[in-house]
Amino acid sequence: MLTTPPLEFESGLLATILSDDAFWPTAPQTVEDSGISVSFIESLICKSLLVNSALSGRSVADHLCLPFGALEEVLGSLRARQVLVHAGTAPFNDYYYGLTEKGNAQARSAMDACVYVGPAPVPLMDYVISVDAQSISAEAPRRRELEAAVADISVPEALFDLLGPAVNSGAGMFLYGAPGNGKSTLARRITDCFGQQIWIPHAIADGEQIIKVYDPAYHHTVDKPSDGLLNAQEHDRRWLRIKRPTVVVGGELTLDNLDIQHDPRSNICEAPLQLKSNCGCLLVDDFGRQRVAPADLLNRWIIPLENRHDFLALPSGKKVQVPFEQLIIFSTNLEPRDLVDEAFLRRIPYKIEIGDPSEEEFHHLFQLCCCQLGCDYRDEVVEYLLTNHYRAVGRALRRCHPRDLLTQIRNDCTYRDVDFEMKPEYFDHVVASYFAMVLGQGD
Repeated sequence: MLTTPPLEFESGLLATILSDDAFWPTAPQTVEDSGISVSFIESLICKSLLVNSALSGRSVADHLCLPFGALEEVLGSLRARQVLVHAGTAPFNDYYYGLTEKGNAQARSAMDACVYVGPAPVPLMDYVISVDAQSISAEAPRRRELEAAVADISVPEALFDLLGPAVNSGAGMFLYGAPGNGKSTLARRITDCFGQQIWIPHAIADGEQIIKVYDPAYHHTVDKPSDGLLNAQEHDRRWLRIKRPTVVVGGELTLDNLDIQHDPRSNICEAPLQLKSNCGCLLVDDFGRQRVAPADLLNRWIIPLENRHDFLALPSGKKVQVPFEQLIIFSTNLEPRDLVDEAFLRRIPYKIEIGDPSEEEFHHLFQLCCCQLGCDYRDEVVEYLLTNHYRAVGRALRRCHPRDLLTQIRNDCTYRDVDFEMKPEYFDHVVASYFAMVLGQGD
């Protein structure tokens, strides 16, 4: 059951609460409140006991992430039908439960149908409501939020005025320019502009079909808050509180990644990348170098970008409508107009070039990297580097160079057991290998 904060709260307190939680998944008081059928819950209980042997009633509730009080009646019904048996007494007026012979057969039949054992899923419609309530489209980051998000990297002043409207649009953008200038790093920081954390379910269900949403590779959990009147309510443990996600994909991206991934052996579905990135950002890195043609990839997204929803096919053939609510960022070393046609460029209205740093910014980048790597900054050594290894040979500046060169110097100093510091001769040594020509190709 999903709730919004009670209207009787005083307006000042309500504003404070809403600044942290515009959506709060309230714990269901009954199985009916969970939105999942009793038979589905029973199958999850039987499979949990099949995998874990005897469990107390509260342990079963913990496995399903449902309140013990909501499951007591279901456990009693299963015992009355001789599916479960009391295997002993447990603390706090509870019992240990085990499967009977009949229950064991029922559990194996359920396992053959679907091997999913874990938190009970939430109904698809509850998930749709949650995305609508937590969408980045409802956010309006200001200059101060953008500055805070990129505080640990170097961003030219003029770039803020280009990035700000693009981030506020929530419609997507192209970041393009020469490699090594921080496009991907910048894109990863942009999610932080939207501030607040969000709630996502472990899994969602449409009928009997389970789709796993939570992915620890992209979803980073945070501690649930312990203060505030709204937060004093017990939350639905089927939901996780996470940082707004940034899902990053590169050359490995294929069209299959954008559809539900169904494992026929387990009968469990994995959510596609765009679903996992809802309420956050989806970064398509190194766009144009995927194994799928750019036109095919972008054609797949034309309608979702326009309508803010997508259609996904379940294994049964049924199509379900799901939210398409994320900021999509395409990072590429190529000109956008060389990759896609005008129809798609119109749907990605912001194209922002990330150019080479100025010499002044290059000095600033060295200062940042020295602080991060634990080395004293020396302005005259950077000037020596610019004079002898950039201006003299016409080499372009890249934002990754300070970090990469200092890292190589640190590695060399560690190997030779000498102090890590900025010296002209150290740069002479590492530049020779870092900018070495490979197979006749320049840097």
